[in-house]
Amino acid sequence: MQEPSDFTRARQRMVEQQLAGRGIRDRKVLDAMRLVPRETFIAAQLAPFAYQDGPIPIGEGQTLSQPYVVALMLEAGAIAAQDKVLEIGAGSGYVVALLSRMACKVFAIERHAILAAQATKRLQQLGYDNAEILCADGTEGLPAEAPFDAIIVSAGSPDVPEALKQQLTLGGRLVIPVGLNGYGQMLTKLTRQAEGAFASERLAPVSFVPLIGRHGWAAGNEEFPSRDED
Repeated sequence: MQEPSDFTRARQRMVEQQLAGRGIRDRKVLDAMRLVPRETFIAAQLAPFAYQDGPIPIGEGQTLSQPYVVALMLEAGAIAAQDKVLEIGAGSGYVVALLSRMACKVFAIERHAILAAQATKRLQQLGYDNAEILCADGTEGLPAEAPFDAIIVSAGSPDVPEALKQQLTLGGRLVIPVGLNGYGQMLTKLTRQAEGAFASERLAPVSFVPLIGRHGWAAGNEEFPSRDED
């Protein structure tokens, strides 16, 4: 079993080699990924692989993305300390935790209730109390808390959901993988320039699990609990 100091050293190597070594320059991103214990957000038996250069399964058919891809998305989001941020596809809660160290307030949506509950527990254990995870259809966004300075989507969509675009502030950034399958997705950044005007930037080819929901890929008739339910 690895000691806490081993994880700390592995985290530092990840930041230096996988992130800074590949061109990630945003100091807030590097500091957050140096601070947040990635091993806490995966099953105990997988903890020795927490800082590998690749994705890790987290259950329910979902994965924790490769560290570099996470860093690339956060850097594109240009997160500022005063920002209110929304993440779609919270998964194990790792990206939510990183965002909570960078932004003022973070909301996240996860469609799998078991993952949402586990992620919430992890955030509470770490004392990251400026983040809230909801179980809902992430493709609808979170109108009750909009607008957002940045929206990070950790799942691949066939196109950009209009609901998410309309929940950005003026100057707000939306980072989302877009494509027709897991091997043809392009990580895309949209910046809201005016009421109906968005600048688009293609960042990198990626492979994400599908974004399931009304404005994403279809998958049955899931029922999501309301925000007020336990």
